[in-house]
Amino acid sequence: MDTTDTSTRSPLYPHKRLMHQQGQRHKSQRRQDQRRHKAAGPFLDLAAYLFLPGMSLLFVRGSNWLTTNLSVLGNDSGRQNAFVFWGLFVGIYFFILLEKIAGHLPAPPRGTVFIPLSLLLLTCALTTPYLPKQFPFRSFLHVLFAFLSAVCLALFVALLVFSLYRRQPDRFFLYPVGLSSILSGCILLFLAAGIISSALEIFFVLSLSLLCRTLEKKLAQTKRPGR
Repeated sequence: MDTTDTSTRSPLYPHKRLMHQQGQRHKSQRRQDQRRHKAAGPFLDLAAYLFLPGMSLLFVRGSNWLTTNLSVLGNDSGRQNAFVFWGLFVGIYFFILLEKIAGHLPAPPRGTVFIPLSLLLLTCALTTPYLPKQFPFRSFLHVLFAFLSAVCLALFVALLVFSLYRRQPDRFFLYPVGLSSILSGCILLFLAAGIISSALEIFFVLSLSLLCRTLEKKLAQTKRPGR
């Protein structure tokens, strides 16, 4: 009597082995992604809680927060390099953080195109001078690029937090409230100054960075075993 395991003869056996190998590769990829996300955590914390607030305060020191803005300060002869560095740091920080948030989700969220688009528009704004008297059209483009960059950023975050809220309102109800508070604060600061002031720009960047950082941590916790 032939006692050979029939599973080795089955035409399905190679298929099962292939599925097993694919599963092992997926597990290995997930472990690599988890290590990469964990390694980025300290940098994102330092950026949100130390670097961004510190650089912002240093950049606007000695100026009136309500009567000027970062574009005016950034085109000062002594602050041009600092303005470009601050802007690129902000753009790269949000790009990394939002891509990290998207990576925690089971399916790509809506509007992911706004993440690189926001960074691209910010880069265009940083490389376009804001000198209204000398270059009025370029200055208009600078303002347009900077404004659209912020709109793309806020739009993606809004799509994200309201989508999460609809799925799990008990876990994510604070995030739409937080985002609405941030946007309301921006409106109040605009009405108080009559312009897009340094106070408005810094408030928007810092508050949104903190909201997104806390959201990323919450999503990371939900992926851990036993949570």
